[in-house]
Amino acid sequence: MGPTIKLSSGYEMPQVGFGLWKVDNATCADTVYNAIKAGYRLFDGACDYGNEKECGEGVARAIKEGLVTREDLFITSKLWPVFEDGDKVEPACRRSLSDWGLEYFDLYLIHFPGALKYVDPAVRYPPGWHFDGKSQIVRSSTPMHVTWAAMEGLVTNKLARSIGVSNFQAQLLYDMLRYAKIPPAALQIEHHPYLVQKELVSLCKAEGIAVTAYSSFGPASFLEFGFKHAEAMVPLMQDELITGIAARHGKEPSQVLLRWATQRGLAVIPKTSRPAVLAQNLECTGFDLEQDEIDKIFAKDMGIRFNQPSNYFDTDKMWIFG
Repeated sequence: MGPTIKLSSGYEMPQVGFGLWKVDNATCADTVYNAIKAGYRLFDGACDYGNEKECGEGVARAIKEGLVTREDLFITSKLWPVFEDGDKVEPACRRSLSDWGLEYFDLYLIHFPGALKYVDPAVRYPPGWHFDGKSQIVRSSTPMHVTWAAMEGLVTNKLARSIGVSNFQAQLLYDMLRYAKIPPAALQIEHHPYLVQKELVSLCKAEGIAVTAYSSFGPASFLEFGFKHAEAMVPLMQDELITGIAARHGKEPSQVLLRWATQRGLAVIPKTSRPAVLAQNLECTGFDLEQDEIDKIFAKDMGIRFNQPSNYFDTDKMWIFG
């Protein structure tokens, strides 16, 4: 296994993992299996991705064939907002565990802050954002300290080894740290040269919270949604600064983008189905950027966020990043 990050829970998390968002159900089991074969040990999933059952099939095949043991793997899943009421957290986690065919998650995250009204999995699963499955956003009155206490119960009940959050911002993290008996071990955020979130990353470093960057390649993941601001930007893989640095090091632009994050102590979770790129992404910690190169990439920061509810649908009730 490659480099790891020591979590505040005491467990080691691989620094380079494989993200499972938008991995097609039809190919997901094979994708996970092939990634394990290529050397990946961290897999980042979520209830909302709708492919946990297939992910689990890929893991089961790799274990059955002796490629890995369960203990070799680090599996992450996430709690969707409609399950943030205190009594809904454990059943949601158990549902995800059942889909994966696992007894515990290595890391279980609250996917987004802002509890939504419960949707029974028998009605719709994954439930999505809308209570009616179409356009109705209905908030729950459950405060974060209630959700977090239930998350801590997952550790007590050995359903999750480590717990954390995703898409949270500084103010809520500071609030959580006041009451958490088990502090968040990790924060997962959108992080790329167009959205650096430097102060948030600094907070996490000061408080011992590991940071995982998603969407490391910036707008590339969001072009299929027709986001105008994604289409208007220079793709990072074609950016002159990034391609110039890549050429200087004899690496791919994607490796430079990943190394920019990992060299600063962040974890990354890129994905691909191409064998050559699988290997390249995993090898992104095998070289070092110069400090001035890191600084120049930092300077590209425009504070542009792609992954937020208001980019996907019209809403006047989910301004999570306001």
